[in-house]
Amino acid sequence: MTQGLTVELGDRSYPIHFSNDASGTIIGALAEFTRSAKEAALLTDEGVARAQAGFIAKTFGGVPRITVGEGEAAKSLPVFGHVQDFLAGSKVSRQGVLWVLGGGVPGDLGGFAAASYLRGIDYVQVPTTLLAMVDSSVGGKTGLNLAAGKNLVGAFHHPRAVYIATEFLQTLPAREFAAGMAEVIKYGLLGDADLYARLERQVMTAASPELPAVIRRCCEMKAAIVRADERETAAEGGRALLNLGHTFGHAIEQVTGFGVYLHGEAVAIGLAAAARLSRELGYLSAVEVQGIERAVAAHALPVRLRQPLPLAALMASMQHDKKVRAGRLRFVVLKRPGEAATQSDIDPARVETVWRELGAG
Repeated sequence: MTQGLTVELGDRSYPIHFSNDASGTIIGALAEFTRSAKEAALLTDEGVARAQAGFIAKTFGGVPRITVGEGEAAKSLPVFGHVQDFLAGSKVSRQGVLWVLGGGVPGDLGGFAAASYLRGIDYVQVPTTLLAMVDSSVGGKTGLNLAAGKNLVGAFHHPRAVYIATEFLQTLPAREFAAGMAEVIKYGLLGDADLYARLERQVMTAASPELPAVIRRCCEMKAAIVRADERETAAEGGRALLNLGHTFGHAIEQVTGFGVYLHGEAVAIGLAAAARLSRELGYLSAVEVQGIERAVAAHALPVRLRQPLPLAALMASMQHDKKVRAGRLRFVVLKRPGEAATQSDIDPARVETVWRELGAG
């Protein structure tokens, strides 16, 4: 059975559909678009095309399709250009709809392609990874990476709808599932102490009966935050809280060339870093930091750098973070597990101390 949740944004509101099998609902939506003379196109990546070949054939049939490479390298200007050429070659009009099937990378790439093509067409998110289900498919942030940093090119462009089907998680590699759990843990830490406490007690797996409810809870939290601060303009808190662990994590990804760590793995180390920085600032106790790191590690995620990275490069990368305002970097810190806040003017020496503790050299 399909259940729904709405991201409330006035005339740009859109539904999130939750189910085990989304094929029937999507087929119905495609038929409706056809009746309305709206062209459909599909973007996915090579891994999803292999793992979900049957689903794609059954659901999308002869819909024009572009398949991009796997991983963060696909979130690049050259690949973006290929997608634009595909849309034009498929004669997609301003009434057309781009369906995006995949994880966070296809979602970000496809969303930005839709935002840019013909100055903006509709798109629909069909996330196939846990990370995309609980985070990146919702909220309308789209983008590409540059050599200088993560997601430095992009646009706010909300999807027409999101279809979350837990069936996709049955074929998701264990490493990818763990990467998604980093974002789930993030939601517990930033605003739901009960969810965090559950994740401290219990390791969540793709077979956990509570998982659908946990996915929905994360989406509820993100929808509420996006409704209150859609474009991350709040002076304090707001949508920036969703970046808990990401300032550190994005630096790790950029310094390692967007290929060594999955996004969720870098965020996991970032959560450990944010916890340690919060300890440095006097908010968390050492025991609380240890508890956070145990919860992260229990979900098969790293809490330290696998290999030393240059401290100077990490600190320089952080200066390209999108939360920099007037040259000052804002961090998301934890006042306690379940309550986060943004904070500026943190002594760089404290940040360097945290990096060194996590293995930077």
